Amino acid sequence: MEILYLIPARGGSKGIPGKNIKPLNGKPLIGYTIEFARKVALNERNIYLSTDSDEIIRVAAEFGLEAPFVRPASLASDSAGMNDVIVHAINHFEAAENKRVDAVMLLQPTAPFRKTIHHEEVLSLYKDGFDMVVSVLEPPYNPYYTLFEEDENGFLAKSKKANFERRQDIPKVYAYNGSIYLFNAAKVKEQPLHSLKRVVKYVMDDIHSIDIDSNLDWILAEAILRNGLIHENS
Repeated sequence: MEILYLIPARGGSKGIPGKNIKPLNGKPLIGYTIEFARKVALNERNIYLSTDSDEIIRVAAEFGLEAPFVRPASLASDSAGMNDVIVHAINHFEAAENKRVDAVMLLQPTAPFRKTIHHEEVLSLYKDGFDMVVSVLEPPYNPYYTLFEEDENGFLAKSKKANFERRQDIPKVYAYNGSIYLFNAAKVKEQPLHSLKRVVKYVMDDIHSIDIDSNLDWILAEAILRNGLIHENS
């Protein structure tokens, strides 16, 4: 199976300025994802960085990853969809390498705590005909029990209506953790990501599911590393 490992990294970040190259425990955030991709990809030419930032390109080069292109401005705005970013990378790779991409593994720099076993287990779940295998976690909140929405009168009502007396009886729900997405390349070319139907979960624990989107997330990730709660080289 021909897999394109895609690392998307825009230069702009409103929540944490310069987030993708900001040092996390002494290493630029994107460095964790680049090192992971280089461990698991059979061919380093299959690792693509998609960015609009010259500074991100420079930092990636320090980790041995050369960007194959600068992302077009049309794909670098806040309104640009990930679907178009993925298809752009697929088309570039197929033209440059004269190969057909079977699957795309999307690796967001904001999820720095992946392990090689996660990669192996995600690949083992993928089958022909699937649209996507995606990493998830079991969130602490549940729409049957602890998540509410405002109704037309402004009153809170359960997001998903049911009458469960015991928490252990509630159906399990899952949240995408932003760590690993393994897409069927043909399906992504045909339809938008939100319409993919044949999606299979890969469950990860809370620590390895850290997705850095806020300053609080950053502090938590720093604490995890400083306290040796994960091993970077695994």
